Amino acid sequence: MLSIFWSSLSGVLIILIMIAAGFVMNERHWFTPDSPKAISKIVTQVALPTYMISTITTKFTAAELKTLLPDLRYPVLSMLILFALSFAVARALAIKKSHIGLFSSMFFNSNTVFIGLPINLALFGARSVPYVLVYYMANTTFFWTLGVWLIQHDGMKEAKIDFKQALGKLFSPPLLGFMLAVVLVALHIRLPKFIISTCAYLGNLTIPMSMLFIGIVLSNAGLSRIRFTRDAWGILLGRFLLAPLLMTILVLPSNMPLMMKQVFILQAAMPVMTNAPVVSRMYHADYNYAAIMVTETTTLSIIVIPILMVAIKTLVH
Repeated sequence: MLSIFWSSLSGVLIILIMIAAGFVMNERHWFTPDSPKAISKIVTQVALPTYMISTITTKFTAAELKTLLPDLRYPVLSMLILFALSFAVARALAIKKSHIGLFSSMFFNSNTVFIGLPINLALFGARSVPYVLVYYMANTTFFWTLGVWLIQHDGMKEAKIDFKQALGKLFSPPLLGFMLAVVLVALHIRLPKFIISTCAYLGNLTIPMSMLFIGIVLSNAGLSRIRFTRDAWGILLGRFLLAPLLMTILVLPSNMPLMMKQVFILQAAMPVMTNAPVVSRMYHADYNYAAIMVTETTTLSIIVIPILMVAIKTLVH
């Protein structure tokens, strides 16, 4: 038990030190207001796609990748149940009417790529990447359809699901990089060594730049904004307790690979989507409320993840 704890803690400490570095550098004004946007673009449009190509094409076979998609049903089922639970929790906590859509969206969606992928890479290594992407497919589809519809409902009289927008967000550069890599593996196409090496070098930017980004965001948001209101307790309950608990119940009896179970449980417990404040502002919902919840859940995940890792490795083996 103690060895599991120290193993989990050491992986998380690597992440925490990089986040702290980003936080301190931003506090010392090493970054400009535009730096987070630039770093985000580098990670999502360059580092992550190239990481997918270098990792998938060198570490996985076509047979291994073929077995992944059927397990997409587990995150889908989990999010549907959480969606239903969110309204029960909102009612029990008497969440005000103008926040119910946002509350529900943040309750059942998690930050699976920008925070989830680097954390899983640091804790489980490159073998976790396809499992992260399977969860990402479900999470992103739900956020940009049902999640956005709920946020619209808070801020506008009429709300509708924009499937074109959802498809555009789903087929993001990281997923396209993953799909290209899968095609290359399936067709047994080997890229020249210099291309793989270039992709590997660029892909290695993923973890450090993602963690620096989180540190900058936390610094800009200001930790003094953290408030443990009823709304906050409800979101924290959904993100850090109900979501991983429900996923554990769903995957434990299954015969999926052990690491996939662990990744799914950890992905379920990631913080609130960083897109939530942006979408809230776009549709005239309470984006300050969304921004505070992103800050709170991201900050508290620093405490939750080591505890969760010990629980996962103890229970799921």
